[in-house]
Amino acid sequence: MPGANPRFIHLRTHTEHSLLEGAVPVKKLVGLCTAQNMPAVAVTDTNNMFAALEFSVTAMGAGVQPIVGCQISIAHDPAQPGEKPRLPAPIVLLAQNERGYMNLMRLNTLLYIEGAMTGSANLPQVTLDELQQHSDGLICLTGGPEGPIGRFHATGQQAKARALLERLTAIYPNRVYVELQRHPGPGGALPETEALSERGAIDLAYELGLPIVATNDVYFPKTEMYEAHDALICIAEGAYVDQQQPRRRLTPQHYFKSEAEMVALFADLPEALENTVEIAR
Repeated sequence: MPGANPRFIHLRTHTEHSLLEGAVPVKKLVGLCTAQNMPAVAVTDTNNMFAALEFSVTAMGAGVQPIVGCQISIAHDPAQPGEKPRLPAPIVLLAQNERGYMNLMRLNTLLYIEGAMTGSANLPQVTLDELQQHSDGLICLTGGPEGPIGRFHATGQQAKARALLERLTAIYPNRVYVELQRHPGPGGALPETEALSERGAIDLAYELGLPIVATNDVYFPKTEMYEAHDALICIAEGAYVDQQQPRRRLTPQHYFKSEAEMVALFADLPEALENTVEIAR
């Protein structure tokens, strides 16, 4: 946008078209960007691209660069004979060009109609081989603490984390970014998955010479909307807001933060913020 000199751009936003999360309306998202003088934004709904057309048209009409992407679940750790199927984990893919957009649509198809639903708990997912076959024109973010690399680090499986990151680097040469997220709770403590996975992810990125990138996983415009959003998730999942068993994955920090807030949050890792702008470029 005119006069903007950004140090951070949101690369992860979930819109109202996302089936399970009931997140930010497209027009509201674009309005937040213009209010913050943010020149670009990505929409990365989970295992679908329902918002891509409306988002692109609305963003371009407002002078905001749309970055079309998708959070895609991958079968990253196949179970051995006799073991229970393992749940897939998400990575984020962003389209660089028309070829990448076509591959993103192809992967969205593979999630549902070519055997993926026979995998872990009948959940949509693609294989690493399928990623390899449809990798041109796509930038890969590793999924943050809930992604496959983050999960391996959080559970002490560093060798598996390294092997998978090397595989992703081969699939997306010079187009892989190790993704970091911080959604601190009261007192500044990070959620357990973020705290357990961050150091290992950073160390591995530096060891392999890969760039890091800070993302803000946006599900609602303001922190005050957390409880209302949580109620929507309960409706979608058939759960209760006060049930005893652990249920909540999101926090009040999963809101659309300003550039200043993100700069303060990642003051120790400025390159992680700068790389969001590099990706947008």
